[in-house]
Parts: sequence; C-alpha cells; structure tokens
Amino acid sequence: MAWRRVRELLLLALVLVGGGVSARQVTALDDGWRFLRADVAGAGATVFDDSVWAVVRLPHTWNGIDGEAGGAYYRGPGWYRRELQISAAALPSRHFLQFDGAALRAEIWVNGQLAGRHDGGYAAFRVDISAPLRAGRNVIAVRVDNATAKHVAPLGGDFTVFGGLYRSVKLLTVPAAHFDLLDDGGPGVYVSADDVTAERAHLSLRARVRNDGGTAGKLALHLQLRDAQGRDVAHSEQSIEAAAQATVSAEQPWTVPRPHLWQGAADPYVYTLTAELRDGATVLDTVTLPIGMRSIRIDPQRGLLLNGQPYAVHGVNLFHSGRPGHGLAVSDAQIDEDFRILDELGVTGLRFVHFQHPQRAYDDADRAGLLVLTEIPLNSAMDEGEAFRANLSQQLRELIKQNQHHPSVIVLGVGNEVYRSDAPVVDLLAQLTRETHALDPTRPTIYAHCCAADDHAMARQTDVIGFNRYYGWYDGTFADIGPWADRVHAAQPDRALSLTEYGAGASVLHQQDPPVRPQTTARFHPEQYQALFHEAYWPQIAARPWLWGSFVWVGFDLASAGRNEGDRPGINDKGLVTYDRATRKDAFLYYQAQWSAKPVLHFASRRATPRAVGPVDVKVYANGGRVTLTLNGAELPAQATRGGIAIWPGVPLQPGRNRLEARADNGATDNITWIAIP
Repeated sequence: MAWRRVRELLLLALVLVGGGVSARQVTALDDGWRFLRADVAGAGATVFDDSVWAVVRLPHTWNGIDGEAGGAYYRGPGWYRRELQISAAALPSRHFLQFDGAALRAEIWVNGQLAGRHDGGYAAFRVDISAPLRAGRNVIAVRVDNATAKHVAPLGGDFTVFGGLYRSVKLLTVPAAHFDLLDDGGPGVYVSADDVTAERAHLSLRARVRNDGGTAGKLALHLQLRDAQGRDVAHSEQSIEAAAQATVSAEQPWTVPRPHLWQGAADPYVYTLTAELRDGATVLDTVTLPIGMRSIRIDPQRGLLLNGQPYAVHGVNLFHSGRPGHGLAVSDAQIDEDFRILDELGVTGLRFVHFQHPQRAYDDADRAGLLVLTEIPLNSAMDEGEAFRANLSQQLRELIKQNQHHPSVIVLGVGNEVYRSDAPVVDLLAQLTRETHALDPTRPTIYAHCCAADDHAMARQTDVIGFNRYYGWYDGTFADIGPWADRVHAAQPDRALSLTEYGAGASVLHQQDPPVRPQTTARFHPEQYQALFHEAYWPQIAARPWLWGSFVWVGFDLASAGRNEGDRPGINDKGLVTYDRATRKDAFLYYQAQWSAKPVLHFASRRATPRAVGPVDVKVYANGGRVTLTLNGAELPAQATRGGIAIWPGVPLQPGRNRLEARADNGATDNITWIAIP
C-alpha cells in the first residue's frame, strides 16, 4: 500500500507545483481514508478527531461480508474522511471531486463547508470544491447513507444495497476554461452515430465548454477521430466565444465515408475521438472517448438487426460484479474477469441490471462486441411524489450522458417489475420514455414487465418490451414458455418482444439425479433441476427468432439480503456461475455447448457422487456431432448430440470407483469419477 501512497503524492505534486494548471490533471484519491459505520455529529468539521476510525482504501463498502448473511445487513449512514494538500499556487485552478459511485445518498464537506450533495447510488457525479479549498491542509469528509429514502430510486429490489464509497474517487484539476464537468457527470463531449451504412456514417458531435474565469475568451475546439491503428480519419477546428462565468455549447455534424463498422462479437471495431479545448497553442482540456459506428433496428418480426442483418442476441443478466467479502466494491481486474468468463460462455448480449454499472463494464462490452441493455433503478416500487420523479429523471440523464458514446449500448431501460398496475405507474413510464427520446433519439426504450397482463398499458409505453418469465420455477411448467411467447406475439404483432429474465436456482452443493422440482423458497436447490430448466427453455427460445433478445437470470449468483433459501441465506442462487466465480454450474456448460464456437464437452451431474450402484443415465453437453464414452476402459456405443446433449441410458455403475471418459469428434474431451455405493 505504501508505494500507492507515494505514487499518489508524486502525482499530486505534479498537479500543484508551479501555479495553476494549464491542462487537466487527474489524481486518484483511493488511499488514506478514515471510515466509521455510524452517524456522528460534527464529522464534517475540519478539527474533528477521527484517529480511532478504521483506515480503508477505496473501493469500500460496509456490507461486503455481513450484508450477504442477511441478519447483519446494515442500511444507514457512514462517514469517510481524508486530508488533501493543496499549494497556494494551485488555488486559481478549478478543482472537482469525482465520485464514481456512492450508495445511495452522499454529502460532501470540505473544510467544514457543505460542498455538494448527490442522491443516487450508481452513477458517477462531480462536486466543485474550488471555493472552500485553501493552501496547505484540507479535510474532505463524506457522509454516505444507503437507507431507503422515498425520493431516491431504487425503493425496492431483489438485491443487497451495498453502502459506501464503493467505487473510486478522483481529484480533477482544470484551468478556468474547460469542458463542462457538472453536466450530470457526463464527459462534456458527446457523440452519437446515426444513419450508418457501409458507405457512410453521420456523426453528431457536441461539446459543452465552461468558462469559470472572470473575463471572456476566444477559444478553439479541436476534434480528431482516429482509427484503431491511430491514423487520422477526420478532424475539425471551431472557434468558441466563451463568456465569463458561462457555459457554451458547440455542435458539429460529420460524415465519415466508408466506416469500419462495429459488428458485435465478430468485429468490435472501435475508433477514438479526442476533443481538445485550446487557447492559442495551449491545450487547456482534453477528453478522449471510444466510438463505434453501427446501426441498430429492432423489428417485431425479424428480431434485432445489426447493420441491417439479423443478429441473435443471447446472454445473461449481469448484476454488476459483486463478490464475497467485496460486495459491489470490486476492482477493474474483477470486472475484467467476469467478461472473460462471459466470453468463455459465448454470450452476444448482456442486460446490465438494475442500475448504472461502472464505466469499466461498458468499456469491456465495447471491446468484446457485446450488445447491452442498460437501465435506471425504477425497480419494484415507486413513490408518487414529484421528488421521486425528479430523482428518476436525474438518474436517467446521468445514465444517458455518461454512456451515450458506447457502441455496445443498444437499448435504454426505464424500469423493471413495478408491482402495481395503476395510472400513476403508466404515467411515470410514459414520462421516462419521453425524456429518454429527448436525450437520446437514437436508441429505443424498454420496460421489463412481469406482474400485470401482458398487454397492460404498462407494457405499451416503451418502444420495445421485455418480459420476465419463470415458468417451471415460480409457476407453470417448462413447456409453457414457448406457447406463452406465441400468444403474446400473435396478440401484439406490432411489438418487438424480448425475454429479459428467465431462470431457476441451483446450488453446486445440492445434487439429486434425477431431480424433483424444489420449492423455490426451500433450502434445497439441486443443480440438476436448474440444468433441466435451461435444457427445456433454450430450444423454445431459439425456435422463435422474433424474440430479439433473451437474457438468463443471472450470469453470477448475487447478494440478496432478503432471501433465505438454497445453501445459505442472503444469496440469489440463479446464477450460471457461483458467487465466488469458482464453479461453473452444469447449466453454464449447457449454454456454452449452444453458444460457443470453441469445442465443448462436459459431463453433467459430475458433482453427484457418491451415488447408488446400478444403472444410471449418463449425460454430456457437447457441440461436437458425435461423442464416444468409455466406462472403466470399456467403450460404449457412440451417441449423436441432439441440441448439444448426448445421453447414454442405463449405464451400469459398479461398487466403488467408476471412471468415465468422453471424446467428441471435434476433439473435446472430459472425464469424471463417480463413487458408487449400495
């Protein structure tokens, strides 16, 4: 940890020596925080004694362990404090604190003065701290509260609300003239691509420039687009008259001939847009954004069209990257690990639930070519007050402005499973849809619907609709999903439909072969039942290409403090991978055999040992055409795979160790040992 602190001090010295900065400087402030999980009077004051508080490093949450166990789940306030040294020469610059995430409400105090507030736990936000700063020692104090507040979304949800400064904090130091840092946490530079074809792409570029100085100035906005090899593709320069203490917006339309299209997982090609604000030859501020050029259209009959061609969107719901002992306070490396696992699975799309995810996740999706549905936290419950509506509008602005440039983002979600079906919720969804269209007319809106009639007005307010369905788990049977989809499609032929959630719980510690359907709230969730659920669902989904997207609930087990089921309390165990990422469940390998181009072979029920002596059905998941099987060295007749599955019925297990080995004709192999007992 010491070297991180030394590096931070060196960077801070570079920012502060010699006078006000002439260009943007970014300093990480993740080290050196004192923390107390309680509310303390006067903790925002400069002279407050925090010497007995814990020393923590960001990202940090107070529910990283206890919140997963249910009973000790804490929802309330906590305080963070740290010092910041500023030189007298640096004071003329503008200084902003950037919080990448603080759940759910935050108050920021600098030298005993309230510098800013933010309501909403999942978007980045910035606070201008220039006024209260002074030369020498400064004290930053942050009060964070994850208790429910009726004016702040979410008001409900099947997940743990982790409190704290669970993402990074940075100090941004800029000259008086800079790109707007207080535009709902956005970069201040925005780009959208529309009317994209193989021949040309129309780009709309907009920059917000803020002049906090006392005099007007004539500045230049320089924009440059580079391809993946760093070569210049397009550039322009525009003069800007920046009035004192004012913000000015500059817009430019571009046409890029013969663009290299972003083609999803097959070719996720990303350009780089660099915006520079200049005063003569001096670069005052710089913003760099990844840009992908693609067209998206969702057709009620043909499904999703990427660059004019049908594109199968299948994947999982991704609930951030929560981990045991970390909660949502995860590192970039842990987020990257999740995307490597998802690449191994073979997903083509993701639903980022139920709130805005960290920028690293959107960047990873851009690079991997994954199509993303992202949404605001209108979840389960709503309040009819104007303050709640205003907070949702704020979180919607933050979601769109902070992520508008990402080619991976294809659909914007305005809500999920609101458990009421009256006029106020319909009006709220209509309002959010209108606001989304005004902010970003290039992307369709969606609502994830579950708990009212399929054709209810709630399901008619957005451009496309998603349904959360769990036939065979909470109600109904596996076979219901296809006929249900057909009925909805026939009744609403003008609506583009997707399956935003479907899944079943499973513990890798619970084995039952063949399984009996479990009680959803019971403590026994056999892994085999989840596998049967998905074996039944996927063929029905794949047979209906007009379902433009389907997303398993969920990719990874997640913390849900209100649950007490499966092998432990506080966990929703519907993931295809365990919460600690240590084990891929059988259902993961089933989907890998459906979705991945890499050779796959996997024995199902491999953890079901010891087991009874006698005949047993042996099942493997494979994407090879035929699979051979040997039992204790004796070869059994080869089986053809059907729908990614090969089965040998009635294989006799002998007492003791039984060694099974399989080989697919694509070269994939697997082996297991089952212990059989009388």
